[in-house]
Amino acid sequence: MTALFWALKIVAVTLGETGSDEFAIELKYGYVACGICFFLFFLIVAGVQLRAKRYYPAIFWTVIFSTSIAGTAFSDLMDRGIGSSSTVTQNGIGYGAGAVILTGLLVVIFLVWWRTGQTYDVEKIATRKGEILYWAAILVSNTLGTASGDWLSRNTGLGFRNAFFIIAGIMLLLLAAHYVTHINSMVLFWLAFILTRPLSAAAGDSITKPVSEGGLGLGTLWGSVALVGLLAALVVYQTWRIRRHPLDLLPAPEHRITGQPQRPNGQLVMASGPQPDQIVEASTRTDR
Repeated sequence: MTALFWALKIVAVTLGETGSDEFAIELKYGYVACGICFFLFFLIVAGVQLRAKRYYPAIFWTVIFSTSIAGTAFSDLMDRGIGSSSTVTQNGIGYGAGAVILTGLLVVIFLVWWRTGQTYDVEKIATRKGEILYWAAILVSNTLGTASGDWLSRNTGLGFRNAFFIIAGIMLLLLAAHYVTHINSMVLFWLAFILTRPLSAAAGDSITKPVSEGGLGLGTLWGSVALVGLLAALVVYQTWRIRRHPLDLLPAPEHRITGQPQRPNGQLVMASGPQPDQIVEASTRTDR
């Protein structure tokens, strides 16, 4: 988890925010149609990611983007109601209620994740079941981020920019806690990962929304175009870095509770050590 990872995450999910608003609100396709289309897009690219035998930055960050654009549409549908309104209507449940429901759903996913015995360490997820849980948690967290970001920006009266600075300040505290405390690193990771979504929602709205609503008035179209260019440049840079310095092989996955070996969902994993003769093909492993 490097600074480049967090930069890519923030840009990808901000693009999901502005992209969803462009289709659902500006082009008036509505939240229902956009939610369905974007979710199908997520299923397709997530399927490609699950079948990939190694890490491809373009595929991985496309899936992250898809969770954000689908999550934004679903969150807005739930909070604002059917249609394409940029504010809560009588058909919506509101940002606060939406955030509470989605928080509960995310907690359920993490409890299921815990009971399966899969690792929470996102840098060592090497099984298909673990990866499915990982993407489910990301989809819900990015949906939650839209609702919580809108609640903080609109319902509290802070506005987009003040909400952005508050969330950014909390993330800096989490960064400091990583270096000066003994808090579990995965707890800090998931807190920061979830917070990047309301951070990006506040950032995207502060750039694209009209001046009358507290934004800069750039618009969702040109804001999205700029973010696409930035995301593409960062993905190309990460791809170049990985080609120059290939990633380390993952340890052979084990059940977190029983310690039994699991079938890896990748091309190569490390059996039990760094020696070349200990590297095994994923297809030779069996579940226990």
